[in-house]
Amino acid sequence: MFLTVRNEERHLPDAVASILAQDYRGELEVVIAVGPSKDRTAEVAHELARREPRVTVVENPTGYTPAGLNLAVGAARHDVLVRVDGHSYLPASYVSRVVESLRRSGAANVGGQMVPEGRTFFEKAVAHAMSSRIGIGSVAFHTGGAEGPVDSVYLGSFRREALEAVGGFDEAFLRAQDWELNFRLRQAGFQVWFDPALRVGYRPRGTWKALRLQFFRSGRWRRYVTQHHGVSAGLRYLAAPGAVVAMVLGVVAALAGVALGEPGWLAGLAVPAGYLAFTLLGALVAGRSLPVRARLILPGVLATMHIAWGLGFLRGSEKHADVPAPLGSPPRQSATL
Repeated sequence: MFLTVRNEERHLPDAVASILAQDYRGELEVVIAVGPSKDRTAEVAHELARREPRVTVVENPTGYTPAGLNLAVGAARHDVLVRVDGHSYLPASYVSRVVESLRRSGAANVGGQMVPEGRTFFEKAVAHAMSSRIGIGSVAFHTGGAEGPVDSVYLGSFRREALEAVGGFDEAFLRAQDWELNFRLRQAGFQVWFDPALRVGYRPRGTWKALRLQFFRSGRWRRYVTQHHGVSAGLRYLAAPGAVVAMVLGVVAALAGVALGEPGWLAGLAVPAGYLAFTLLGALVAGRSLPVRARLILPGVLATMHIAWGLGFLRGSEKHADVPAPLGSPPRQSATL
C-alpha cells in the first residue's frame, strides 16, 4: 500500500492505523512518501516506521503528489499496489476486497466510492455536497453506482505490470493525475473497474479557503488533462464554467443597462438569480438529513464548489519550472517506478 503526504501530521496516524488494521491474510506493507511540510509530518511518519516494521518512509523532495506516488511505488515490493490517502480511512476488509475484485474482474485498476465523513458542521456540509449529484455531478466514485468498467475511480488499486506498462503516474499532472493515469490505462487496452463495495472514508476540507482552493485547482488541472489528451471535456465538466460565464455576462449586461438607462436591465440578472434559486432549492432538498447549522451553510458550500471549479477550469493549469513535460511531449523526464 502506498501514499504520499505533506502537512498531514493531524490525519496520518489514523490513516496508517486503518491500513495496519486490515484483515488481509497475505503480506502487507505501507510505503509513505513524505514531502516538505510545515508541520511534523516527517517526524510522525518516521516514528510510525520505527514502531512498525511494515511501514517504510521515502523522501519526496519536490513535494508534488505524482512524484511522491512514483517514489512510493518504486520502493514497494509487491505486485498489487493499493493507493491510499493521508485523509482516508479504510474499512478492515478493504484490501481483501481489492484482491478479490482484481482477480474477479481481470482489471488493471479497481476502486470504489469516496465517502466523506465530516466532524464539524462545516465538514458535514462539505461531505454532503461532495456525495450529492447537485454538488459534484453523477460520478460513480462520488455518488455510487453499479459495479463495472468506468473512466476513473477514487485512489485505485493497481496491478504493477499495468502501471509499469504505461509509465506510472505522469509527474507533469500535479492534480488530476488519477484521471489522467486511468485515461492512459484505458487507451492502452486495460480496464478500470468500479466496485461499490470498496468504500473509503475521507475527511473533507474544513475551511472556506481550503475548499475554495481545492476546487479551483481541480478545475485548472482538469482543463489541462482535456487539452493535453485532446478529449472532450463533456457536458458535466462544462456546466460549472458555463454557469460562471453566463452569470458574469448577465451581471455585466445588467450594469450596462443601468448605465444606459435601459428599462430591461433586470433581464440581465435572470441567470444569476436562476442559479441562486437552483442552489437554494437544491440545498433545501438535498440537505434534509443534515443538522440545522450544516444545512444553513450548504448553499454557500455548493456555490463555492461550483464557482471555484468553474473559475479554475476557465483559468487553466498553473505551470512549475521543475515539473517535467507530460508523457509523450519531448523533452520529457520519464516517471520512475
